[in-house]
Amino acid sequence: MRLRSPLRILAALALLAGGLLPSLAAADEVGVTSDTILFGQVAALEGPSAALGQSMRQGLLAAFTEINAKGGIHGRKLKLVSRNDGYDPDRSVVETVKLIYEDKVFALIGAVGTPTAMATAPIAAANDVPFIGPVSGAEFLNGPEFQNVVNIRARYKAEAEAWIKHLVEDLHQSRIGIFYQDDAYGRDVLAGVKAALDRRGMELTAEGTFERNTRAVGAAFRMIKRAEPDAVIMVGTYGPCAEFIKLSHRSGFNPTFAAASFVGGTALAKELGREGAGIIVSQVVPFPWDTRLKLVADYQAAQKALDPSQTPDFQSLEGYIVGRVVGRALELAGPNPTRSDLLRVINDVGKFDIGGDIIAFGAMRQTHPPEVFLTQIQSDGSFKPVERLTN
Repeated sequence: MRLRSPLRILAALALLAGGLLPSLAAADEVGVTSDTILFGQVAALEGPSAALGQSMRQGLLAAFTEINAKGGIHGRKLKLVSRNDGYDPDRSVVETVKLIYEDKVFALIGAVGTPTAMATAPIAAANDVPFIGPVSGAEFLNGPEFQNVVNIRARYKAEAEAWIKHLVEDLHQSRIGIFYQDDAYGRDVLAGVKAALDRRGMELTAEGTFERNTRAVGAAFRMIKRAEPDAVIMVGTYGPCAEFIKLSHRSGFNPTFAAASFVGGTALAKELGREGAGIIVSQVVPFPWDTRLKLVADYQAAQKALDPSQTPDFQSLEGYIVGRVVGRALELAGPNPTRSDLLRVINDVGKFDIGGDIIAFGAMRQTHPPEVFLTQIQSDGSFKPVERLTN
């Protein structure tokens, strides 16, 4: 039987408190040597959601490689060690504890997923380890108990508002269904969708769920199809969402599909091929092919320098932005950074200009909120920005 997140966390913390793992002295200086600063990532690097973790890792490495090529941060190179959790909270706890107590990382970075972050962010908080750039827009990460969390992306409720605004006000669709992963991620987005509809005096037409890390979507498909919605919001990773869309097309059910950024847009387009045409995917970073933006031009150059075979995508751009923010904050923290220095600088500075893109934290988010961009998959697998008709 699976342990629920609170029990997992308590078990891990009890293990640490019981002395079964080595204690850390001078915790603020852990992970910093005379020539390196060590970061740790726990993400899905293998398994059915691997494209998400691999792309995030590529973006982080591109940023770190770019920074290191310029001499690093005050003479220190940034180094990343990544561990695979298969998008499973239990495994994520184990690998996070290893990063903190065996690898002795300075900070955790680029965790992928809401259920995994829900299991590991409290462990990082209990050990005063910064938890930077998680790939999740869940509400709990913005709670006052997580002063160690540095969240860069928009919240899922902002993505939900963007879909509903476009579907209802631009496309004049009134019957909205939702297909979602039955866990903390899916329920967080579900709440955002219901709130966006409620503001318009509307309710969901249908709901269908599936289990994380599976493609068992048949029951959810039948339930939603029976209600004949105009549009279906998709809240899952690329595999099960692609399976649902293929089932829909085979049965002659062709609503407008709108997917959350966490789906992994590039991987979804690859899974679907020509069947992906017309699917709307929200994004939390700028268009990664628009080199008119300095940020994107810098990202593409860094990616090419790291691995010329890699192609741009939204997830690796997110990783690159996270890496650049960390690098800039460490520069400002001075030649002898501590974990608390890093968090203090981020909170005190409040906003960072990364290649013309403003990344804001704390109170600064009121005037510079994270953006949500709507994109649409084309028949050749490429993306184009969605043109909104409403203001």
